[in-house]
Amino acid sequence: MSAIHSLTNFVSLDTIKNMELITSFLNNLQYEKRVSVHTLTSYKTDLKQFATYISDCFSITDLRQADARVIRTWIISMIEEGHSTRTVNRKISALKSFYRYHIKMGTVASNPMDRVTAPKMSKRIPEYVANDDMNKLFSSDLFTDDFEGWRDRAVIELFYSTGMRLSELLNIKKNDLDFYENSVKVLGKRSKERIVPLTLVAVDVLKKYLAIGEEMFGSSNNNFFIFVTSKGKKMYPKAIYNLVRNYLDMITTIDKRSPHVIRHTFATHLLNNGADINAVKEILGHANLAATQVYTHNSIEKLKSIYKQAHPRA
Repeated sequence: MSAIHSLTNFVSLDTIKNMELITSFLNNLQYEKRVSVHTLTSYKTDLKQFATYISDCFSITDLRQADARVIRTWIISMIEEGHSTRTVNRKISALKSFYRYHIKMGTVASNPMDRVTAPKMSKRIPEYVANDDMNKLFSSDLFTDDFEGWRDRAVIELFYSTGMRLSELLNIKKNDLDFYENSVKVLGKRSKERIVPLTLVAVDVLKKYLAIGEEMFGSSNNNFFIFVTSKGKKMYPKAIYNLVRNYLDMITTIDKRSPHVIRHTFATHLLNNGADINAVKEILGHANLAATQVYTHNSIEKLKSIYKQAHPRA
C-alpha cells in the first residue's frame, strides 16, 4: 500500500503539486529507504503540520517557496508552544530529509534547511531497572504456569537477554531461532539483519513457551511469528507494551516502564559489568558508537558512587 494512500485527507493543500512532492518523498522513504512505520507516520504528520503552518501564517501554498526565515519562525513557534527539543529536532529532521530528497530529484532549486540550525538537545541519561529488581522479577512467582504466563516470561526474557527493540521482537519467527548456536536472527532498522546471542535461561524459557504453544495450536510453521495471543493471532505493539509495563509496575518505581527501558537496562547492565562497548553496539544494532555511548553515563555514575563510598577523602 502506498505511504500516502490517503493524502487527500492527509492535508488540505491548495495545489496538486504539493501533494505530488509529499507523495514522492514518502514513497521513497517507504520503498527505497525502508524506514519503519513509526518514522513514516511521524514524518507524514510533521509535513502536514509544516504545510498547514506556512499556509495559515504566511499564505504560502507551495512547499518550494518556504525559505529559512519561515522555517526558523516555525521552529520558534513550536518551542514557545512547549514542544520538547527532541520533538522539534525530529520535525527539523523530517524537513531536512524532504528538501534533500527533492534537491537530488531536481524538483527544488535550493535547500532552505542549509541555513537552519537545530536547537541543542540536553543529554538525557536513559532510565533503567536495577539489577536486583530484574532478579526479583525472574525469581518470583509473578508469571503463571500456563500459555500466557510462559509467553509473558519469554517476551521479557528475550528483551532482557538481547536488548532488541519492540518492533524487532514482534517480527521474530520460529526459523529465526537457533537453539543449536543459542542465538536469534533479528531484522533491525532499514532491514539490517544481525545475529544476537541468547542466554541459556532465555533458550529454556523459549523452548517451554513454544512447546506449550504447539500443544494449543498444533505444530506451527517455521515461518510463523512466535509471539501470539491466546487465540493464536500475532501480538500487536500495544499489547506487548502493556504486558511489559504491568510486570515492571510490580518490581520498580522508575518513571518509565516500557520495552525500551528493558533495552536500556540490558545495555547498562552489560557495560556496568565490563562488556566491550563495540560489542554492545553490535548487539543493539546501533549504526554508530555515539548512540551506544549514552549508556556509559550510567556506568560513570556507578563508578562515582563506588568512589565516594570507598575513598577516604571522597
